Amino acid sequence: MKKWLWGLAALVILAAIGFFGLAPAIVESGMNKVVAGPLPTVTAQTRALHASLQIADMHGDTLLWRRSLVDRANRGQVDLPRLIEGNVALQIFSSVTKTPKGQNYESNGADTDALTLLTVAQLQPPRTWTSLLQRSLWHAEKLARAADGSDGRLRVIRTPTELDTLLADRAAGRKVVGGMLSIEGLQDMEGKLANLDKLHAAGFRMAGLAHFFDNDVAGSMHGVRKGGLTPLGRQVVARMEQLGMIIDIAHSSHQTVAEVLAMARRPVVSSHGGVQATCKVNRNLTDDEIRGVARTGGVVGIGYWDAALCSTAPEAIARAIAHVRDLVGIDHVGLGSDFDGAVTTSFDTAQLVAVTQALVDRGFSERDIRKVMGGNVLRVIRAGMVPQ
Repeated sequence: MKKWLWGLAALVILAAIGFFGLAPAIVESGMNKVVAGPLPTVTAQTRALHASLQIADMHGDTLLWRRSLVDRANRGQVDLPRLIEGNVALQIFSSVTKTPKGQNYESNGADTDALTLLTVAQLQPPRTWTSLLQRSLWHAEKLARAADGSDGRLRVIRTPTELDTLLADRAAGRKVVGGMLSIEGLQDMEGKLANLDKLHAAGFRMAGLAHFFDNDVAGSMHGVRKGGLTPLGRQVVARMEQLGMIIDIAHSSHQTVAEVLAMARRPVVSSHGGVQATCKVNRNLTDDEIRGVARTGGVVGIGYWDAALCSTAPEAIARAIAHVRDLVGIDHVGLGSDFDGAVTTSFDTAQLVAVTQALVDRGFSERDIRKVMGGNVLRVIRAGMVPQ
């Protein structure tokens, strides 16, 4: 009997080691892949240009995963050493709090959650196991702790002054990166408008209204009903503009996008995705939606994965960017990688010079490349953080 009990105990220990110790890394390694593909040949002139840029990426999901943001990882697409190597000035980190089981681009219900098991396996605080609000607050704590342990190389950006100081220090030659908090779907409000204020107080300065399912704020492009803003959602849009939180329409249904653009009084962004003109996928923006974002003074962020581009080549990124430029002007397009968002890309953030080279190869001027690679996003972020 004792041998049997010892054997059972050993099996339990091994299972626990596998579940808590190995499973999170295995899951992430299978979801955030860099599969090398043909990259443009980078010239010395482009490397010099890239090194002089202030680069901003509107969307990365790195905070979802259990690994150090400060140390170089052997998986995923973003960490601080690779951000520095890629010359990124500002990385916006999204808080992903819920994804449906069997997630797809066409239709998902809100009645399942594939992330609860991950929160347990990653040994997150028990408060995050049952509360979407607490998951976002935990992500804010993770970013703050990473910044505290970075020897000043990573700074959390919450105000225009902090952003201006970051950019000035970088212009003076300091190797520093800013991290700003965003939200992927306001289901983390848990139906309470007051929780939006709590999220803002925790440092969140941007939020997408919906993710892969309809919620109590807005309809999703991938939801069942795909409706528009709810009465709560209309309150949320107004309150976000008052607080100084940028509204993100990525993943929102076409009806939600139309209603947000009709009532917005401040610049709106689509943080990550593509355009239907170059890749006809349901989650990508139509030309009318791009025009609507531009009318608010906002920016369309172009992603790097296949469903956004119908390719993973840097040339496809440049093609989508060129379409937005030609449609509404160079001031309304930027970068929105979706790195570490369960996507496969042909390069990671350390290799961002490939995007700069693709823009050079497509004939973009130096002035326009500076806007696309960060200037446009930084302009909108700086203004959008100011409360009304």
